[in-house]
Amino acid sequence: MTEDRKVLTTRQGHPVYDNQSLRSVGERGPATLENYQFIEKITHFDRERIPERVVHARGAGAHGYFEAYGRIGNEPASRYTRARVLTETGVKTPLFVRFSTVIGSKDSPETARDPRGFAVKFKTVDGNWDLVGNNLRIFFIRDAIKFPDMIHAFKPDPVTNRQEAWRFYDFVAHHPEALHMVTWVKSPWGIPADYRHMEGSSVNTYKLVNAEGVAHLAKFSWVPKQGVKNLTSQQAAEIQARDTGHATRDLYDAIARGDYPEWEFCVQLMSDDPHDELDFDPLDDTKRWPEDKFPLLPVGRMVLNRAPDDFFAEVEQSAFGTGVLVDGIDFSDDKMLQGRTLSYSDTQRYRVGANYLQLPVNAPQEKARAHTNQRDGVMAYHVDRGGQNRHVNYEPSMMGGLQEAPRPAKEYHQWVEGHLGRYQTTRTQDDYRQAGDRYRSFEDWERDDLIANMVADMKECPEPIALRMVWHWWHCDEDYGRRVAEGAGIDLKEALALPPLPNRPAPGGRLQGPTYTSGQAEASAQSHAAD
Repeated sequence: MTEDRKVLTTRQGHPVYDNQSLRSVGERGPATLENYQFIEKITHFDRERIPERVVHARGAGAHGYFEAYGRIGNEPASRYTRARVLTETGVKTPLFVRFSTVIGSKDSPETARDPRGFAVKFKTVDGNWDLVGNNLRIFFIRDAIKFPDMIHAFKPDPVTNRQEAWRFYDFVAHHPEALHMVTWVKSPWGIPADYRHMEGSSVNTYKLVNAEGVAHLAKFSWVPKQGVKNLTSQQAAEIQARDTGHATRDLYDAIARGDYPEWEFCVQLMSDDPHDELDFDPLDDTKRWPEDKFPLLPVGRMVLNRAPDDFFAEVEQSAFGTGVLVDGIDFSDDKMLQGRTLSYSDTQRYRVGANYLQLPVNAPQEKARAHTNQRDGVMAYHVDRGGQNRHVNYEPSMMGGLQEAPRPAKEYHQWVEGHLGRYQTTRTQDDYRQAGDRYRSFEDWERDDLIANMVADMKECPEPIALRMVWHWWHCDEDYGRRVAEGAGIDLKEALALPPLPNRPAPGGRLQGPTYTSGQAEASAQSHAAD
């Protein structure tokens, strides 16, 4: 590190002493609205591109319906949630789905090695529910304040306008929690064969809330009834040479011939508590919930049976947000979910306009038509009025304006207590373990493809980055690290001689180095009280 490196600051010139963590109430508590550094960072990030999406720019969409089984596994769905979209059988809820790649631009190839977006807008009788996730069940980072940095590292170099492997791994080398996701993405699972044959996941943790106000932590997954199919790098290159939009073509052609894609909707459930018995925090979206402990429980099915009439009007202008929930489905304190809930809707207001929810593809169904006191703004073409008196656009009123809906019989309440500060999770044992487990779970051909991709990438990286990545992979699995080192011509002994990263978890342990933990916060508070 050179001595003349400048200090990172905010746009206001304030020095940034912690660029890793949101301010939250305790280690696992909710983020706070006064997260000025994060809000400035994420809202500026949301405005970096126009008109296409900053991420998930390349996409395809289709209309269809969701049909609930009325059960979650072998239990009535009402035991866990009061959301009618999940409890009422025989009801076909209309929906719109948008599939996408993440990093590439609007016209990038659909064979890219990249996570795939899987966003579903349920138009329920109680209003819209947006479930916005990816094809894989995890993510690269667990704190939303890192999202702009991550995307900047994965996007093209600002000088050369080329995606460079060293930039990607320079970021990953500093974030061991990303090793799990990178192991997935660099394997054949990083290139789904098409949209019909890939899984989907909420990635984030939500809560299901029942009529008694009891909550359970929940993760949602889509399982394709067509089966899962992925591509090797060679197969993807052969397809890309002929067709850069093969996945869009496959989706539209399947619907046109009546071969409607179908997925089973499943949920994993966990009691609403910290689960200290686990080596990871269930709110950490870089970790999978083990299915032997938390099985995928069927909830319903989704069928896509109609292609869009106009790509721009329906696919390009479709807008999703993780904050769009219906009663019976609630937020957890997942820090990525909390950050996405601000960012996603903020992006749509900037990209599409203040009245993006008036567009037919985004508007709720007629039974749940919007009635608000929000007025005007760019591109307003009707008024969401519903009161008896058109002159009253405020609430409360005695003159016939809109009124509040009745409260649920038993509301969900969460007790929150803790010291306000910036926290990194201390439960990091599985940052390496889950990546190693994933490597060992792959079939031989999947491991071979993964190693080939890693070796090619390491050959493009400067020596310090390549050595550190081999160190990481070896600590995930010795065979993993050894094969990458041998293939890329990297000295394994030199890599293993590296010390652990400062302020990052050591393999198999908890967070190393100085960090502001809940215990330190409590000790600090007691010290000040004594003074």
